[in-house]
Amino acid sequence: MVTIAAALQAVHGRIAAACAAAGRAPQSVALLAVSKTFPATAIREAWAAGQHAFGESYVQEALAKQAALADLAIEWHYIGPLQRNKTRPVAEHFAWVHGIDRADLAERLARQRPESLPPLQVCVQVNVGGEASKRGVAPQAALALARYVAGLPRLRLRGFMTVPPPSADPQTQRSHFRMLAGVLREARERGLPVDCLSMGMSHDLEAAIAEGATIVRVGTAIFGARSPGTNGDR
Repeated sequence: MVTIAAALQAVHGRIAAACAAAGRAPQSVALLAVSKTFPATAIREAWAAGQHAFGESYVQEALAKQAALADLAIEWHYIGPLQRNKTRPVAEHFAWVHGIDRADLAERLARQRPESLPPLQVCVQVNVGGEASKRGVAPQAALALARYVAGLPRLRLRGFMTVPPPSADPQTQRSHFRMLAGVLREARERGLPVDCLSMGMSHDLEAAIAEGATIVRVGTAIFGARSPGTNGDR
């Protein structure tokens, strides 16, 4: 049985190899361990192996883990669909939110972020595949939402996130990630202070890194397969 520490080492090896192929420094890509549906004990094991940033998608599950792991210095990222009635606990208990796709959600997070905490780091979610089953703004609408989010208090706009349509073809994968990289490039040209591309998961992180990913969200390659019925970042 592969340990979480060994799995983390293997993922870091993949990131380093992908960065070398793209002519990038390995430290230019951060690893976010997607720990949703996995127990706090697995997170503690990963933390002991050097992984300190974790992504969660279910608020109540995440809050329970945060309480159980309060003795660890963990950077918590919220990566799931965000509902209006869950913005307050997210604003109060997370350092990052990767999935802002509506202005009203950003407004609620800004209003509910405690002044005692640093600004909430946020990414605008872009639906690069135009899939009705996935959240996110269309690429052509991303800049307008990003500009609005950048003007809100208690938030710091960092960049853009996507979950592209699944594909086993590296060129198809790259085409979707290239689209998000184009959104980031245009945002910079328009003067927005963005530096983050949150894209790439267990099965396509190499393609994402080739197109400029700065955060890859990896779950199953670290923690193993999830039970049937779960979805989202892998």
